[in-house]
Amino acid sequence: MFSFNMFDHPVPRVFQNRFSTQYRCFSVSMLAGPNDRSDVEKGGKIIMPPSALDQLSRLNITYPMLFKLTNKNSDRMTHCGVLEFVADEGICYLPHWMMQNLLLEEGGLVQVESVNLQVATYSKFQPQSPDFLDITNPKAVLENALRNFACLTTGDVIAINYNEKIYELRVMETKPDKAVSIIECDMNVDFDAPLGYKEPERQVQHEESTEGEADHSGYAGELGFRAFSGSGNRLDGKKKGVEPSPSPIKPGDIKRGIPNYEFKLGKITFIRNSRPQVKKVEEDEAGGRFVAFSGEGQSLRKKGRKP
Repeated sequence: MFSFNMFDHPVPRVFQNRFSTQYRCFSVSMLAGPNDRSDVEKGGKIIMPPSALDQLSRLNITYPMLFKLTNKNSDRMTHCGVLEFVADEGICYLPHWMMQNLLLEEGGLVQVESVNLQVATYSKFQPQSPDFLDITNPKAVLENALRNFACLTTGDVIAINYNEKIYELRVMETKPDKAVSIIECDMNVDFDAPLGYKEPERQVQHEESTEGEADHSGYAGELGFRAFSGSGNRLDGKKKGVEPSPSPIKPGDIKRGIPNYEFKLGKITFIRNSRPQVKKVEEDEAGGRFVAFSGEGQSLRKKGRKP
């Protein structure tokens, strides 16, 4: 006698064009083969056996193929798409983050059912780490990562890979339903504050106002170019009269633009001439005024007595 239950994998059940069966699930790292299948970890799709494709082709199901995964032991469920039908019979391979959401261990049983989901119009995510704020354009990064997903479920924690780093995001809200399809959709995306994020406190700096103004005389350390301040050499070799005799420095000769070495961040200093200049009082005010034809002339002929 022969038994029809000699296979290890369960036989799929069909109820009114509905696919429903149980598989033993494993992570993608357990998938046998020479090729690296790390791309499965970057998305929300699973790998199913060829018998599932044969059964689904006989049913009048809608495309794309979407499935509901349920862990009956923990009452956790999520939704996913299918990537390939190359798994061993009775086995399906799931991304690691999906197994964590379902609280499944390697070799655990998962219920797989075909479903129809509405197209998403809105979704809200909450990063699980403040490191997500370091990304320059998070919406563009998320949009690129969601191309490997087929659907979203409210409450799931999805994982995206960016710059060789994995970021986890919790799906806080989806519209128009708690489970939506994101294939060929126009969806608005919003972000909630990351988990553990604290708003930076604004520090008010109380600047002490000083009544007396600072002495900026030290800024004139370098005077720059001064005319006729060099020394010369005589042709006869004598040193007499070759020492420089520069004119006295006037306030207008000081070079402007000398940096403020006492600069403090957040403080602007306006350097003004706060000290009144001492006016030179001439002893003889009349002598300092201009008087026309008051000069003295010189004569080329020397005056002398005639012999």
